[in-house]
Amino acid sequence: MDAWGLSSNIDVRGCDPALIRSAAHIQDYVIQLCKLINMTRYGDIQIHRFGTDNKEGYSFFQLIETSNISGHFSEELNIAFIDIFSCREYDVEIVKQFTLEFFKGAAAYGSYIYRGEPYLTRDAFYHDQGCKL
Repeated sequence: MDAWGLSSNIDVRGCDPALIRSAAHIQDYVIQLCKLINMTRYGDIQIHRFGTDNKEGYSFFQLIETSNISGHFSEELNIAFIDIFSCREYDVEIVKQFTLEFFKGAAAYGSYIYRGEPYLTRDAFYHDQGCKL
């Protein structure tokens, strides 16, 4: 990777309501995701449920040796919003598929950007990584 790091955003719609309302399930997701994409966790996962009215839900933050992973869960819409930034490469398609299956979602969407100089284009990402979002 010529850039400093890869930042991706994964949205999973139609999640199983019970799964996104379970701190234990969310914690298990983070642990398994880090193993899957070969990221070393740094410290404990921070998981908190907060908000009011229709904005209530869990959020998490996990430091990794190469940056961080965070997530937010909309209980009103049953959507998982996952963000990963790392200076170690990882496969965005694997993250998207894993997250879709882990939260038993109906559909997953993703986007990404390479951070730092030089910026790499989406076409370069496809060509170099063979990833399809």
